[in-house]
Amino acid sequence: MRFWLMKSEPGVYSIDDLARDGKTSWEGVRNYQARNLMRDEMQVGDLVLFYHSNAEPPGVAGVARIARTAYPDSTALDPNHPYFDPKATPDNPIWLMVDIAFVAKFPRYVSLGELKSDPALVHMPVLRRGMRLSVQPVEPDHFEQVQRMGAWTC
Repeated sequence: MRFWLMKSEPGVYSIDDLARDGKTSWEGVRNYQARNLMRDEMQVGDLVLFYHSNAEPPGVAGVARIARTAYPDSTALDPNHPYFDPKATPDNPIWLMVDIAFVAKFPRYVSLGELKSDPALVHMPVLRRGMRLSVQPVEPDHFEQVQRMGAWTC
């Protein structure tokens, strides 16, 4: 099993939305590195730290699980959709998405400031200067530490 961090703006789609829906497609990834991680490394059952970006404060709100491996992102083919990519075609969709399922909302939200202040997380990718990927790997010990900080264990 692998561990991931996936970013979403809570005004667009939050952990509460995922809790309500139970499952959703994670569309709109338009970065090749993030796409490749979803395509090549994500597997059903992997756990995800659900991160609220562009929030005050940003931070980890809960846990999701990969429910379906990567498949073509249909939003790239829809000219009326904000994620449309004119270079994408049905034969060469370019962009992919995965499905995630709700696991838990943390009893305690873990802010970015708290993540930064924990010496055990110093090498966590989300804390690196300039790291803007919406999908990124998380080491098992980092995942466990963030779980503890959120007062939740799986």
